[in-house]
Amino acid sequence: MSGHSKWSSIKHKKGAADAKRGKLFTKLARAITVASRDGGPDPDGNPALATAVQKAREASMPKDNIQRAIDRGGGIGTDAAAIESVLFEGYGPGGAAILVETLTDNRNRTTADVRHAFTKHHGNLGEPGSVAWIFEKRGVLVVDGERHGEDDLIGAIDAGAEDVREDGGQLRVICEPGDLEAVRKALEADGVEIESADVAMEPKSTVLVKGTDAEWLLRLVDALEEHDDVNAVHANFDVPQEIIEKLAA
Repeated sequence: MSGHSKWSSIKHKKGAADAKRGKLFTKLARAITVASRDGGPDPDGNPALATAVQKAREASMPKDNIQRAIDRGGGIGTDAAAIESVLFEGYGPGGAAILVETLTDNRNRTTADVRHAFTKHHGNLGEPGSVAWIFEKRGVLVVDGERHGEDDLIGAIDAGAEDVREDGGQLRVICEPGDLEAVRKALEADGVEIESADVAMEPKSTVLVKGTDAEWLLRLVDALEEHDDVNAVHANFDVPQEIIEKLAA
């Protein structure tokens, strides 16, 4: 998720439970299949597929699983056509804008589930276009700001990175979505360890959410990200560090 990288970082460091790995692989395979279907089965000519495959590799997804997902998207299989991409927009507690990207074979089921998650956690599902204007699609690479400085990122700038932002001890390298792989390769060639790289909807501005609203908001994001059909969640909030640590404990 983008918009609250500190929360994501803590969850990443805690590590995903082994019991969730099967669910993660299912989500990754679905994203690969759709990217392959929509842009072709060759990662070299399909940036979205290249990114999806890289995320699967980082999660230690077996090569055979990755190839099967690519093949399904390329027409080898019967379930790829049934998957559609549906975007949901809404507001969480404290007025935070939230975009939810889903890949689903049952739009009605997913809509009901996403609406329930918003309602249960004191949020509101909005109409199409209600919050999308707050975000812009960007390539985002996250680097540990304690291990690396901006001087280590010169190669990334030469490869197409447009901005470097400090965020909670991390450095977020921003680029055009189509330049994501080139910037990734430049960082790797310079020995920079990348914590994550993805195409995300970056917020143009953020809102600070505190107190009980912040706790409900983080629970809402967690509930959405846990759903089988949810591919990504984007938001424009920041919350106090102590609340993040309280809920991540």
